[in-house]
Amino acid sequence: MKMYDIIFAKSFSRREQKKLRYGAFLFCLLIVLSLCTVFKPYLGPIHVLSLRLSLVVDTKMFMVNDTSSSQHTAKVENVLAKIVDDTKSSPQMNDAERVLPEILFNDTRSSQQIAKDEENVTKNILTNDTRSSPQKAEVEEIETKKVDPMCTSEERTDFCQARGDIRIHGKSSSVYIVSPETSLLAENISWRIRPYARKDDAYAMIQVREWSLKQVKVSQKVPECTKNHSIPTVLFSTGGYIGNHFHEFTDVLIPLFLTSRHFNGEVQFIITDKRPWWISKYQPVLNKLSNYDIIDIDRDDEVHCFPSVSVGLKRYRKELSIDPEKYSYSMKDFRDFLRSSYSLKRVQAIKIRDDQPKKPRLLIISRQRSRSFTNMAQIAKMAKRLGFIVIIKEGGGSMSSFADAVNSCDVLMGVHGAGLTNILFLPENAVFVQVLPYGSVEWLAKNDFAEPSKDMNLKYLEYKIRLEESTLIQQYPLDHIILKDPPSIGKIGWETFKTVYFDKQNVRLDVKRFKPTLLKALELLHQ
Repeated sequence: MKMYDIIFAKSFSRREQKKLRYGAFLFCLLIVLSLCTVFKPYLGPIHVLSLRLSLVVDTKMFMVNDTSSSQHTAKVENVLAKIVDDTKSSPQMNDAERVLPEILFNDTRSSQQIAKDEENVTKNILTNDTRSSPQKAEVEEIETKKVDPMCTSEERTDFCQARGDIRIHGKSSSVYIVSPETSLLAENISWRIRPYARKDDAYAMIQVREWSLKQVKVSQKVPECTKNHSIPTVLFSTGGYIGNHFHEFTDVLIPLFLTSRHFNGEVQFIITDKRPWWISKYQPVLNKLSNYDIIDIDRDDEVHCFPSVSVGLKRYRKELSIDPEKYSYSMKDFRDFLRSSYSLKRVQAIKIRDDQPKKPRLLIISRQRSRSFTNMAQIAKMAKRLGFIVIIKEGGGSMSSFADAVNSCDVLMGVHGAGLTNILFLPENAVFVQVLPYGSVEWLAKNDFAEPSKDMNLKYLEYKIRLEESTLIQQYPLDHIILKDPPSIGKIGWETFKTVYFDKQNVRLDVKRFKPTLLKALELLHQ
């Protein structure tokens, strides 16, 4: 190379050398242009990015694409145009920022390289301090207004959650979610919801008031706040099947626990379809979940404002159950919560030992109107002979005293019905005996109580009566379809099935046949 420089210097003057270099550069440039002209027809189309720009700030992202509303797209495009113009003219502009227009409109890179470069460029643009603070703030404001689904529809429930400027007006059954003018949230979107956790049951839901949730901009006609609250709120209904002990727990109390327990009392309950007696019945539970007086909202003309709202209740699809993998709680947590609410003393059922004189306590759930034991005295006498202390109680009256009575027992037995919901108050490892009336009720018995009892850490036994133990045999001839083919009655409809096998049937237990079931209960208490 050194020899070449010496020869080149001797052959040409410095001025001639400079001319030769310029000539060589121009010649190479002409060759490149000629090649581009010849091969241009064979080149693929230049990749043009769709109208989609991802701006990444502190791991957050907002997206604008060709499916967005024109108003929102225009707003973001204007902001981006300002950024591009300013970064072009900035003396401190770096190489990544300088190529932004090329990335947006004329790009021949691979899709992987495009994605990588887009991320690098947008990071540089959004974090570079050469932009004016108003431009920075505008981009960050757009970015932070994320469009998230507010309402969730599940198998048994619909519920909506929102944060921000929440305004609730009872008389119009309206919840307003008010967003600022600069928000990217779509305007005039609304949802309609009946806040009761049994949406698959049409008969229950027609007894629940419908509420509307409206997403609006602050400039729109929105009622002004008349009462301000600094805590979250949960709005739910005590309509539906309230009045049935089973449904009060599976449709309301367990879902309410799931929805509000994490607030540790710092939550305001708003009730629609309010039943004052229901609030009195479950006052200890409600007081444990919320530190504030319940608002009866239906006829309230005030506009209550909150920082966040849950309309409707979360709920697991199974009866009297909580899925611990889906929620942060389990049925054990709920039963512990009930024990605390009612100040129940016993956590564990008795463990019988041969050298221990203490007798186990048996609670027989009594019913008066239907599915009642017609030979209660005979059943109690047999149970006492086996070594049980027998308590007979019917639901009703003080919930606290009934819960305490159940918690004091080691075995609970009763005919399938809402009264068996009281197994929730039994101590751990207690025995639960469900008596099935005549008819095809196995699926109800399993779903309502048998399966749930396992999650409550109870020991489950089942006794299915024969036709001879049912009072239906006194009402119909032996060849009647009601006695011969119960499933066919079920096909007619639930109401017909319920009337025949639940409302018009009582039980006369064959105590000799039932005796082994109680002996098994004693055996389980030994374990």
